[in-house]
Amino acid sequence: MRTENQVEIVVDGVTGVGKSSLVRIISEEMGLKPFDEMFDDEYRLLHKFFHDREKWAFAMQVNFLTNRFKQYKYAMKVGRAVMDRSIYSDIIFAMMYLNHKYLSPEEYAVYNNLLHTFLDQVKVPKLMVYLRVNTDEAIRRIHRRGRTDEMEVEREYWDMLNQFYEKNYQDYKLGKLLVLNVDHLDYVHRSQDRDFMMQEITRAIQITSKEKAAAR
Repeated sequence: MRTENQVEIVVDGVTGVGKSSLVRIISEEMGLKPFDEMFDDEYRLLHKFFHDREKWAFAMQVNFLTNRFKQYKYAMKVGRAVMDRSIYSDIIFAMMYLNHKYLSPEEYAVYNNLLHTFLDQVKVPKLMVYLRVNTDEAIRRIHRRGRTDEMEVEREYWDMLNQFYEKNYQDYKLGKLLVLNVDHLDYVHRSQDRDFMMQEITRAIQITSKEKAAAR
């Protein structure tokens, strides 16, 4: 697989943290092609899941995984892409649902087999940016943007998801990772926060490029 087909940056983090806003900023500042989170949900599986989690978790998770794989493959083909979430964080949700018994062990095994079949066909991004935020701040941002399905979800769900995100990125060894705490940052409305984010991301990209050049 050719290097030029590698996704430049993936922005990840718990729901509400501000991924899509940062993707737009990176796209503007660095001239990258933005990819919003893949959210083809023609069967309203997310809505159904939040009202009956054990019944709909498997169908929803497999549907989202398949769509994220298709999007990631397309982003690699386009080149110079920055993405809001990706196939590489899909496992976070599946592990949480297994832990909560929304997925059975058998369903998780089927999902995991499909996930790794897809992962064998893609390449990790040059830079993974993980936006860290405390649960209460994430919930505040979720309520501010006002998506009904999300606002009806109990705090325990968001807190557990945040814990699984933390564990995932503590163990992340696939490629270059940049962790940024955004509890007190507003890079949409404050220019100094926007500048800080871009400086950190640019520095991480430069370090990655130097490391790759040295390894040749």
